[in-house]
Amino acid sequence: MKLPEEERRHTIVVLVDNEPGVLARVIGLFSGRGYNIESLTVAVVDKERGLSRINIVTSGTEFVIEQIKALLAKLVPVHRVQDLTVEGPHVERELALVKVSGDRERLIQALRLADFMHARLVDSMPGSFVFEVTGTSDELDAFIALIEPVEVSRAGVVAIGRGDTILMPDAARV
Repeated sequence: MKLPEEERRHTIVVLVDNEPGVLARVIGLFSGRGYNIESLTVAVVDKERGLSRINIVTSGTEFVIEQIKALLAKLVPVHRVQDLTVEGPHVERELALVKVSGDRERLIQALRLADFMHARLVDSMPGSFVFEVTGTSDELDAFIALIEPVEVSRAGVVAIGRGDTILMPDAARV
């Protein structure tokens, strides 16, 4: 009897042309097949060449992840697709703004937790604080669970490979 494949979290980065509709096409690829996106970030990384980088965190079996990568690579504005999870060591970070409100004692407790967890106070108003925290998704989850905020805004995962592996079209290599 064959055991079912285990789902695993993957961080996939995609280098695309920075043009209208590209992000919608990438998202459509996921939603059209019922795949979930846990985190999605996109930004211009090379203005001269008109390139943007999309960081996608998703989960799936090995077969599903391979299918996602193959489908992404077929999209016309896509230059490169990398699965950082399987291609070697990489660095992942996420940013969150976390709002805490309450009485003086509650806010002092929040300041202590923030100091312990290396969060930075970025706004202070009577009765509330806003902290900026960066780290892995697990570190942010732990901070949020400990501080019990009234509001959270997360930016999503950004990731980059370690060492000499770079995500650039072959023609753009230095």
